[in-house]
Amino acid sequence: MRAPSQHQLARQLKLSRATVSRALANHPALSAETRARVQDLARQLGYRGTPARSVRRPSDAPPLKLGVLIGDPLVAADQLTLPRIIEGIRARARLDRAEVDILPFAPGETTPLAGRRRLFGHLRAEAWRGALLLYPFPEATVSMLADKLSVVSVLHECGDERIDTVDTDHGAVRSLVDRLVALGHRRIGFATWTYAAGGLWASRRFAAFAEALFARGLPLNPAWICNVGPASVCCPDPAKLAAAAAKISRRDGVTAWVCAADHQAYQLITDLAALGLRVPQDLSITGFDGQPVPDGLPQLTTVAVPNADIGASAAARLVNRLLQPNSQRRLTLVAPRLVPGATTAAARPLSGS
Repeated sequence: MRAPSQHQLARQLKLSRATVSRALANHPALSAETRARVQDLARQLGYRGTPARSVRRPSDAPPLKLGVLIGDPLVAADQLTLPRIIEGIRARARLDRAEVDILPFAPGETTPLAGRRRLFGHLRAEAWRGALLLYPFPEATVSMLADKLSVVSVLHECGDERIDTVDTDHGAVRSLVDRLVALGHRRIGFATWTYAAGGLWASRRFAAFAEALFARGLPLNPAWICNVGPASVCCPDPAKLAAAAAKISRRDGVTAWVCAADHQAYQLITDLAALGLRVPQDLSITGFDGQPVPDGLPQLTTVAVPNADIGASAAARLVNRLLQPNSQRRLTLVAPRLVPGATTAAARPLSGS
């Protein structure tokens, strides 16, 4: 049985062909009810549209306006990645004859109640076709946006099944474990912070860490895991994480710690020094992100996230979503690269362990 055409969908729903086309493209000028009616019928009847592939807009296509919503960064260090992400978004948007409109939100403005009037007023005034989300937004806000237009989340995976995500490949943690194992480390801990709204990135990195240990026959001890799930060591205050890591290392002979992010690792190195523990002489530490090195600290062994490439991939994904609104949800991963640093060294027993 042949898949239906837009003309057939329009006839069955008693709508114009143009309305059906705009509804399938998730155009914000149509009501959420109309878009839902068209898209639901399209799914029921197996409408596929154009093949699910990377598409470039033709050179004579009308200009396209995309919104970039900047939410609350998890930590101040996240601001360092923002210019590179936006640089990538703008570069790709130019290729697709798209204009980028950036709308930053102040802390506390990202909730649906606080942001609705400002956001939707801006959306109507600027005639956005789609939006990119940078930094975490509350799930209710994300779903509210997805009711109005096509949305792609950058670096933070959302629970809403309508939202595409472009993220770094968190599996790169495996290369960090490989480096530690090559240096003789066999008892390795994992540490992260807790965040009010942080997405799934820390748990994704922990999953890669656990996979790497199992693949090498190394122990995954819940007593060596900080702030991942109810069975792990709970240190919601980052200032107490170093004390917990030092205690675990001395008690159980853990010689290395994999941190879920660079800002966590650099803080851990600073706090361990205050406890009399040196990195890498006493403990090896790794991070994730490739952020600039803070003054007075060593270059971290980490993986560097290609933020400009992630921005470009996110802009391309949003344009593809607009052109192919019924394509399957996409999770696009961009591979980071290993950065060997001065925070890892050969394993040695910690005095007192």
